[in-house]
Amino acid sequence: MTREEDIRRAVEVLRKGGVILYPTDTVWGIGCDATNEEAVKRVYEIKQRDDSKALICLVDSDARLQRYVRNVPEVAWQLIDSIQEGGKPTTLVLDGAVNLAANLIAEDGSIGIRITQEPFSKELCFRFQKALVSTSANISGQPAAQNYRDISPELLEAVDYVCWSRRQEHQPHQPSSIIRLRQGGEVEIIRK
Repeated sequence: MTREEDIRRAVEVLRKGGVILYPTDTVWGIGCDATNEEAVKRVYEIKQRDDSKALICLVDSDARLQRYVRNVPEVAWQLIDSIQEGGKPTTLVLDGAVNLAANLIAEDGSIGIRITQEPFSKELCFRFQKALVSTSANISGQPAAQNYRDISPELLEAVDYVCWSRRQEHQPHQPSSIIRLRQGGEVEIIRK
């Protein structure tokens, strides 16, 4: 299957409110339409995760990021520029989340969001034209699936589509760094 066909099939499933497993710029992820409350609820159920623990989402561009965060602070743009120049994938937790499923947004109104530079997930986000939920492909409390072969059969059966791209990889992948940026300029490193 070509990458283009794989992405087309994944986008069809996402548009119908389905849940997918896909390779990201970090570990394999469970994904859905970040604007669809029912799909987000299903991801929490599949992960067996308390919905008070926020999920993050991926976007493909600066412009798309601005669609989901009311006021992106200047320091965020500086971090994004340094990440795009070869830094480790970094999720930013930003205040003022908008246009996303209510059950995806943290109680304080923030959202964890990352602009992916990895070709497959970037193209998937671009073709879908919306933010994608991206949470590690594992049951809550278990190790994240670094590669396709690490995904449990339980998860493979629980989703509506499993992407074909990058299934043959066998290399170490790490979760993203997470940095919390507050409107007042306060920076907190949550995960290095």
